[in-house]
Amino acid sequence: MAPWCGKNDSWAVAGTLNPCIFNPAAAALLAAVAVAVAWQQSAAASRLATAAAGRSIALPRGGGAAVHAQLGAAVALLALHGFALLWVLTQVPQPPFVAFSEALLLAAWGAFLGLLFYCRGRAMPRAKGLLWTAAALYSFGLYSEVQFYVHGMGITPAERHFRLTAAIVMEAAVLLMLAAEYSKPAPSTAEEELLREALLPDVEAGGDAGKKPKRSWVQLVSIAAKYMWPETLGLQLRASVCVGLVVVMRLLNLAVPILYKKVVDEFAYASASTHPQEGEPRTFPFYEVFFPWVLAYLVAYFFQGGSGGGAVGLISNLRSYLWIPISQNSYRRATLDTFSHVLGMDLNFHLHRKTGELLRIMDRGTASIQTMLGTVVFSIGPAIFDIAAASVYIALSLQPWIAIIVFITLSSYIPMTIWLTEWRGKYRRELNRLDNAKGAKATDALLNYETVKLFNNEELERRNFAEAIDAYQVEDYRLSASMNVLNVAQSVVIYAGMAAGLLVCTKGIANGTLTVGDGVLFVTLMQQLYGPLNFFGTYYRMIQQAMLDMENMFELLGKHPALQDKPGATALAPQNHTLNFHDVCFQYSDGAPVLKNVSFTVPGGRTVALVGATGSGKSTILRLLFRFYDPQTGAVIMDGQNIADVTQGSLRSQIGVVPQDTVLFNDTIKYNIKYAKPHATDEEVVEAAEAACIHETIMSRFPQQYDTVVGERGLRLSGGEKQRVAFARAILKNPPILILDEATSALDSITEKRIQASLAERRSDRTVVIVAHRLSTIMDADVIIVLKEGQIVERGTHSELIDQGGLYAQLWQRQQEAAATGASSSASASRPASRPASSVTLSQLLGAQE
Repeated sequence: MAPWCGKNDSWAVAGTLNPCIFNPAAAALLAAVAVAVAWQQSAAASRLATAAAGRSIALPRGGGAAVHAQLGAAVALLALHGFALLWVLTQVPQPPFVAFSEALLLAAWGAFLGLLFYCRGRAMPRAKGLLWTAAALYSFGLYSEVQFYVHGMGITPAERHFRLTAAIVMEAAVLLMLAAEYSKPAPSTAEEELLREALLPDVEAGGDAGKKPKRSWVQLVSIAAKYMWPETLGLQLRASVCVGLVVVMRLLNLAVPILYKKVVDEFAYASASTHPQEGEPRTFPFYEVFFPWVLAYLVAYFFQGGSGGGAVGLISNLRSYLWIPISQNSYRRATLDTFSHVLGMDLNFHLHRKTGELLRIMDRGTASIQTMLGTVVFSIGPAIFDIAAASVYIALSLQPWIAIIVFITLSSYIPMTIWLTEWRGKYRRELNRLDNAKGAKATDALLNYETVKLFNNEELERRNFAEAIDAYQVEDYRLSASMNVLNVAQSVVIYAGMAAGLLVCTKGIANGTLTVGDGVLFVTLMQQLYGPLNFFGTYYRMIQQAMLDMENMFELLGKHPALQDKPGATALAPQNHTLNFHDVCFQYSDGAPVLKNVSFTVPGGRTVALVGATGSGKSTILRLLFRFYDPQTGAVIMDGQNIADVTQGSLRSQIGVVPQDTVLFNDTIKYNIKYAKPHATDEEVVEAAEAACIHETIMSRFPQQYDTVVGERGLRLSGGEKQRVAFARAILKNPPILILDEATSALDSITEKRIQASLAERRSDRTVVIVAHRLSTIMDADVIIVLKEGQIVERGTHSELIDQGGLYAQLWQRQQEAAATGASSSASASRPASRPASSVTLSQLLGAQE
């Protein structure tokens, strides 16, 4: 090392690391980080600027006082390092490491300066990781310069003074840039969403699942890195400490075998002296053998936890302890982002999704980010360092042939591992697909438990699930077999490298060029080298598996709702809550036109009823009113405002609904009622339940009363009870616009009349839209609209439509006749009827069975 370092090639100088060791390593690290940050941030700025321009969103530009301060500091550092490089090359001869280090630092700050200029006019650059790295390295450099100044190292006092002053100025410049970084505005939600959209190619919700966009590993790692690094300063400092502890562990991993060699040589010398072949034996005091190498080895071993392992060492456990909240933060952010994204998808997406498969994608995706985080930070990076450190030390300290063996082993092992792992990737992808399908089968069967029981199809569901398991296990067998092939190939390469190295060591010991300690050092270092090298295959497989698992989640994150708030959408400004459908035409993406030129107006405070046969477009009108879809032509107007121009949240806050099919959360009755108004008091909940005619039922039928858990989807409640809970929920919300979609279809006649009376008291000051098949429930509506095949064929009051003798009159007459027939049949059977009798006779059913 003398030609490289000059006169002093020891590890420590003047109470600090030798500049020959620290300066090149620090400069190389900073240059690598700077280039990586510049590349990543410039690409992100370009994507952000493009995405923001497409959606007319203003982003914070790469200017302002903070960026100007960073520009000035970076220019100062460039000038100082440029001057130092020029001075070394032309004026004062210095060892080669000085020019090498200055050139790398010049490249690092040049890359950072280029990033700042590139991002001007595009987006705000973020470089906290680079600047924290620079602050740590320059702080240690300043400490070293202080030590050199105190110990009088340098050609002249003037030179020492100049170097110390330059180090102080550089440290101040770096700290100024770091402070400026934290004064930049934090990334907004819109900026983070735009970046994620730019990283993940667009996928239309509900689109062709067979057409998956191609994503590079760079894209996947970039979006995963968003969750790897914490956002808060406290966690960032904690993460920095963890990274520092990892570096200390790597140094210990290198030091332990070297100290072990010293111990073996010391023991060999002592043993040869105490048990001589000839002459008198010589003994040693304990401390002479114990100090310094045995003591140093024991201390290093304690902190490391075992050569090549590090799993039980003090530093490793401290790092694991400090990393816990960082890992939890990463999991929380990824899970919440995915959950919020799925909730924000449009209705069409949720109508086509499979719940079980979606949940497995979310679970596996978030878990894979955790796997990647731990593997990259604590396995891949340290393994690369261990391989590089051990290889360099073997090449410098032992014979050149060993370095050649190490090179050949690495150059064959790593590409072979990557190729075989890529080959196994197709099996993993197919296994993931079959695993999703298996989970979806089980979930669908359990969610539709009642349907399975009603049709006595337990055996059919068991058979379908068994087929899914069989297909999964066939692919799992292929994946496991391919792993065995990979393991055997890796073992052959490792054995060949170890055997060849031991042959060279044996020859060296035989001819006296190597000592026993050198042989032990080779074996220990090779084990330490092949340990991470062997696990490199495992790490690579873990990363690839995590990438494959993340593909589905990122595909989900890449899907954008077909219906979003327009840029610049404003909150709805309610007035008298007048509704107006103006020449609305609509059709679903996979069907024929549903609504054709539908136009009607509901004045504020009035009640309109929608009537028609199944498929006439009644439910579609409600979905358009909630803006679950946008019409192809025409407009839905509320208080003179097109609902497509207002935010969806402000629109839906004005609307309450009692659906025909009520689905409840698997929580208490109180929770389900309060869902419409989470901060409601218990008194308000009881008042709403009384208005919905369910309070007495809750208090008398359920032992836990309002704390009764309703079961999954509310299956522990009857249909009528669920519908009354929905009524209570709507009443508690007290919306200015109320939608009743077959709201009394599951109620008996007595309860229905009581609820109708309660609603009549509350309908006077709100706009009400009713969808009903039983015309007796809408006789008092201000306007009744009759739909047929997506068109309005009649409108008017109940009496007006009866007088017209059209479709409404026919429907009314049929229901009256059916009610009379049902009442007559029920009377002959001596039981009351609360519903019209079925038009299907027993003979027809028997005939159908035959």
